[in-house]
Amino acid sequence: MIRLFVALALPAAIKAQLALLAGGIPGARWVPPENYHLTLRFIGEVESWQAQDVDDALANIRARPFELSLRGLGTFEKAGRISALWVGVEKTDPLAFLQSKVETALQRIGLEPERKRFAPHVTLARTDRAPPDKLIAYVQAHNLFRAPPMPVEHFTLYSSLLGKEQAFYVPEVEYDLALPPAAGLAKVAG
Repeated sequence: MIRLFVALALPAAIKAQLALLAGGIPGARWVPPENYHLTLRFIGEVESWQAQDVDDALANIRARPFELSLRGLGTFEKAGRISALWVGVEKTDPLAFLQSKVETALQRIGLEPERKRFAPHVTLARTDRAPPDKLIAYVQAHNLFRAPPMPVEHFTLYSSLLGKEQAFYVPEVEYDLALPPAAGLAKVAG
């Protein structure tokens, strides 16, 4: 069995900028910068033959490159407790299109539909042991966070190895986004 997810990798400069936000909340478990990513679709554990089907399905996705902007902070709650601190991602049509193409491709090979609504974000910390008042104050203090737009030219299939303290994410396959061929260039003027 292999545990998989599809995500957008972040450039080193953006990871460094996000890493500067880490700290100042007792009880928070901060995500290491090398694990920052934007999940397009969590797949979970699959058999090795299914992993090949996933790769084949993702390799057939066609979408254009686009820009992405990270902005603002927020939290997720689970069972009435704040469980995660995240940096938001500006919702754009190209991002929604790519995520939809990934979801459709995975359903076509027999994977169950994703139950959660797509909420683009980059997780900064797991916060189930952090005091809620500290988290709220932190979000308010850093909510104007903005990162410069970053180009998105590919998406990645990752495997996730669960460790004692944290997961380790391994990029398995990168899929390029490509501009479609220019229409009419092959035609000869007659």
